[in-house]
Amino acid sequence: MSPKELRVWETVSKRTILKSGKFLTVENHIIKLPSGQVISDWPWIIIPSAAIVLAVTENDEFLCFRQTKYAVEGTTLAPVGGMLEPDEKPLDAAKRELLEETGYESAHWISFGSYILDPNRGIATMYLFLALKAKQVTEPNSDDLEDQELLLLSQNEIEDALKSGEFKILAWSAVVSMSLNYITDSKNHGML
Repeated sequence: MSPKELRVWETVSKRTILKSGKFLTVENHIIKLPSGQVISDWPWIIIPSAAIVLAVTENDEFLCFRQTKYAVEGTTLAPVGGMLEPDEKPLDAAKRELLEETGYESAHWISFGSYILDPNRGIATMYLFLALKAKQVTEPNSDDLEDQELLLLSQNEIEDALKSGEFKILAWSAVVSMSLNYITDSKNHGML
């Protein structure tokens, strides 16, 4: 059975309706659906893409933060992450963020791909990574605005934290889940 050919939406025009520094642009798109229907007020949101990293140390401890976020009630656990600089490659951003936020480096990187936050409004692309055998080479030099505490968690502790919803952001939960799955599969197949 051959797959059905799916038709895409067409962008007729777009105009910027809000530009708030480098962190947010809102556009209004006029789009044409495959049916021919035209929608004249389709909001499109642009924020910088980000690299999200779960790092595991040489001692099999998972690096993450307990921190506050403006849009999150209370505290959340978070992997390393941050926005890509203009023209920066995702892996380069991941390595930079890991070093800046934790003082750790890794020579063993696994990419889990890129994921758009909202399939109909754009928003940003999240690039998800696992860094293995990370070792501390310097003190952290982070410019993060949030209060945060660096934690070293065992695999059981991070699994429990994931299951209990302590990672309150979807991209963070995704990278932790993918990383744990990769590590478990690798151990089961004698690759780690």
